Amino acid sequence: MKCALSIAGSDPIGGAGIQADIKAMASLGVHPHTVITAVTAQNTSSVISIMPVPCKMIEEQLDAVFSDSDVRSVKTGMLYSSEIVDVVVDHLCDRTMPIVVDPVMVAGVGDSLAADDLVDSIRRDLMPICDLITPNKQEAEAISGIAIRNEDDAMRACELMGKEGTSVYLKGGHIESATVIDTLYHAAEFKRFEYPRLERAGHGGGCTLSAYITAGLAKGTDMINSIINARDMIQRSISSMYNVGKGNKIVNSAVNIRPAYSTGDITDGMDAMVDSILKMVPASWVSPIGMNIAYATVNAKEVHDVAAVDGKITIIGGRPARAGPIRFGAAEHISYMILAAMRYDSDIRAAMDLQYDDDLLDVMEEVGMTITCVDRDRYPDARLGELTGFAIRDLGSVPDVIYDMGTYKRGPMIRILARDLKDLKEKIEQVV
Repeated sequence: MKCALSIAGSDPIGGAGIQADIKAMASLGVHPHTVITAVTAQNTSSVISIMPVPCKMIEEQLDAVFSDSDVRSVKTGMLYSSEIVDVVVDHLCDRTMPIVVDPVMVAGVGDSLAADDLVDSIRRDLMPICDLITPNKQEAEAISGIAIRNEDDAMRACELMGKEGTSVYLKGGHIESATVIDTLYHAAEFKRFEYPRLERAGHGGGCTLSAYITAGLAKGTDMINSIINARDMIQRSISSMYNVGKGNKIVNSAVNIRPAYSTGDITDGMDAMVDSILKMVPASWVSPIGMNIAYATVNAKEVHDVAAVDGKITIIGGRPARAGPIRFGAAEHISYMILAAMRYDSDIRAAMDLQYDDDLLDVMEEVGMTITCVDRDRYPDARLGELTGFAIRDLGSVPDVIYDMGTYKRGPMIRILARDLKDLKEKIEQVV
């Protein structure tokens, strides 16, 4: 089980802070550890009082977690004071797991959750050791020192906050615009994310977003895809908010929990279908590094939502055969390809990769399949998922087949995309 740690305050109404983080991380299959920095008396209407946890107790909580568990990622939320920041930094500064900072300063109802010395401490001590900071407009203004009125101001604020190498995801919900425009500053480059503006974000939105990102990082997803997946999920979390009190609605942190039977149905169904497909596949289709068949859940958002053959498909006894069982998260490259295709067409949930062959491509074209090439030379640093997205965007639709001519690390490959495993099998039958 992958584990992530939330270092934050407790919210008795259960919509923000530690409680929101637990629900969000658990909904993505990550076990949440928690270190509580403050106990609050708050609800959906106001913050009544705050009692910081003594620094010695925070130290002992951190020691207890790190001495016993393999923590894969960490997020900080409400830290309240510079003294607490010092304790947290002392425990995190020499660790190598990704660190996400949600610089909580004000509750959703508008009441302060920070002592006067917190901003300087975050800027001076915490940001230099973190990988990502996720401020809203007010928090970004406090940290960067500039007013944010538009996209240009947002980009300037991100540059100031990220000048020492920290990635910045500036949430645009509080910036005046017809749509919500978030700004990511990562590796000295900007990415712009635009979403429809929903009703006013409710209690726990910032906590939940950063917890989703942290859970993705704990599962091994890279920074960019963790952010993309988290932002898509928070959109659904906000759109499904609910009332528990008289004030702000609660963001639905557990929106991603799926029925327990869904993944089991996929792996059980894949066993028979993969074996049936392999009976048709000639040995020449199997690459020297192996091949794979993958199938995603409905509304899949990350690698661990995609099932594939663990250990790939190789040649055993002269025939293609599975090296291991069907397992979710077993094939990163082909999974990113499916996820990229699903962003354009959510019905495309299956894929198969195989050895490149000119004659096979000719046959695929003859039977009427749509084929496009991934140009790795055009985007030399892009991952397969990004390349797939570029190829689909250029074509204007999801093709039946995407091929590439390889790199110095990986030979040329052909990849078939399909709606499901039955559709994949039918496509293979056309060309065998």
